[in-house]
Amino acid sequence: MTRMKNLATAVATVALLAQASHAAPMDALPTAGALVVVPAFGEVRHANDQAVATLAIEEQDKDKSAAASRVNQKMKQGIDIVKKQDPQANLKTQGYYTYPVYPDDVPLPPGAKPKPRVPAAWRVGQTLQVTTSNLTGLPKTVAAAQSLLTLNSLQFGLTPETTKQLDDERIHATYQNLNERIASIASAMGRRVGDAVIDTIDFEGSGNFAQRDGAPAPMAMRSYMAKAAPDVSEPSFEPGETTLQMNLVGKVRFK
Repeated sequence: MTRMKNLATAVATVALLAQASHAAPMDALPTAGALVVVPAFGEVRHANDQAVATLAIEEQDKDKSAAASRVNQKMKQGIDIVKKQDPQANLKTQGYYTYPVYPDDVPLPPGAKPKPRVPAAWRVGQTLQVTTSNLTGLPKTVAAAQSLLTLNSLQFGLTPETTKQLDDERIHATYQNLNERIASIASAMGRRVGDAVIDTIDFEGSGNFAQRDGAPAPMAMRSYMAKAAPDVSEPSFEPGETTLQMNLVGKVRFK
């Protein structure tokens, strides 16, 4: 009987202690002088307003001089065509190459000495890089150039002026996101935003984002085509858009 009374008393005591613990509010942790690390993120988008096209010419001939002469002549004609179609375009010739083309190796009979390899022909080529912001006239320009040259690659991106403008907007967007996060953190900590003082802002996001954010990642469309006929239908292009992103980390200290 005594044992039953003792058990009942112990159960009642535990219940009272549990009720008291729930009734008493838990003390909030002190946050005075706390240093909080806050990551932030910003993003801006813009329609691509620049294109970089790579046009090329390649000739093959047993006579190296003849192949080079045709390449030089057709490249000059191609440049004239592009300049006529798009006078504001920036042109840059590059990638001139000349190399021999050897015939397929024939197995030699046993004991035969190999002969020096003699080129069967020579392959000569050159490329032309065309940078333009005239996207409306780009299909017509490319089609005209394809009467002589081939289109090796096409990339869409942003002009330097647009990139500079978007960089300013990206910084503002990222800094605004930092302020929004600080306000949320202050509210969660039961503090006022005015109690927070920004100690440090790292616009590199505590890492090296230069490769990803230093320049817009171009939207690329590559195609390798055979030499076009004199009359070429205009190709269809969709420039798309570029997204620029930025990460930063801020250190905020609460008073």
